[in-house]
Amino acid sequence: MKNMVTDTHPTRENWLQELGNVITDPLALLSFLKLDKNIKLRQGAHARALFPLRVPMAFAEKMTPGDPKDPLLLQVLTLSDEFVHTSGFSADPLCEQAAVLPGLLHKYRNRVLMLIKGGCAVHCRYCFRRHFPYQNNKGSQVNREQVFNYIRKHTELDEVIFSGGDPLMAKDPELASLITVLESIPHIKRLRIHTRLPIVIPSRITTRLCECFSNSSLQILMVTHINHPNEMDQAVYNSMYRLKQAGVTLLNQTVLLKDVNNNAEILAQLSNRLFNAGILPYYLHLLDKVQGASHFMVEEHEARQIMKALLGQVSGYLVPRLTREVAGEPSKIPIDLQLLSYSAP
Repeated sequence: MKNMVTDTHPTRENWLQELGNVITDPLALLSFLKLDKNIKLRQGAHARALFPLRVPMAFAEKMTPGDPKDPLLLQVLTLSDEFVHTSGFSADPLCEQAAVLPGLLHKYRNRVLMLIKGGCAVHCRYCFRRHFPYQNNKGSQVNREQVFNYIRKHTELDEVIFSGGDPLMAKDPELASLITVLESIPHIKRLRIHTRLPIVIPSRITTRLCECFSNSSLQILMVTHINHPNEMDQAVYNSMYRLKQAGVTLLNQTVLLKDVNNNAEILAQLSNRLFNAGILPYYLHLLDKVQGASHFMVEEHEARQIMKALLGQVSGYLVPRLTREVAGEPSKIPIDLQLLSYSAP
């Protein structure tokens, strides 16, 4: 893999310190980016009441000062658009609030989602769980032994997905303990971790965490959530290299977002950078219709045209699957591309 440096060894203290160095005031973020005189952006600050703003300084430093259309800024900045109530959008677009147990979702036959942590390092404004009742799925409400007993009982399961919030908000000893229990359940073969934390705080990928993954009898997969090539800097490349060295399979899923990445050229750049970091493009999601995020919506007909253009720009293995998630369906639903006039070589 290109652009890799292996002489850095993040410690527990590194990422926890960075986790605390966070911007929570929209006006402070605008000031940091020299956008505090933009009246329209300032007026959006009150949307923090709907969903708090949270941006690690390490992520804010990747944004371009003075650019109100910076694609990283648009993903995290509060806007007045969030107050618009749009037909077809809801607080629970995937009908997830009926968990089989606190902290456990069994949406698909062969796999379950464990909600490890309710918090995230960054609050993305399009998050489909921005209204999720984490207070009912954390702390004293979660009986981990009940969760593991459920997994033991359901022998049709072969995969556990760590989700959240962001599961890597859990410290290394907690993650290691959970993995040890899963390793003791014979029918569980794979652990998948969905996370954005290594992108916004790359130092989260510590030596201890990599050792935990490397020593596990489970197949470990990590699905990063990266939406724009500007999110990937040298520190991200380094963290991905450490994960690959630990034997972790790396995949990425991207959300198609208006004014952020609804452009074939941008998606082609992203796919190439992902591959250079040892990550395979996995899914390109249509937006989940969560209330407060309708301004990010890219309609299916536009998504099809973007995919048509993307197929002509990159090799087939760099083309993610265009998909949507539908409440109650046993899997994600691929968007039929048969109408396109050609396919990638």
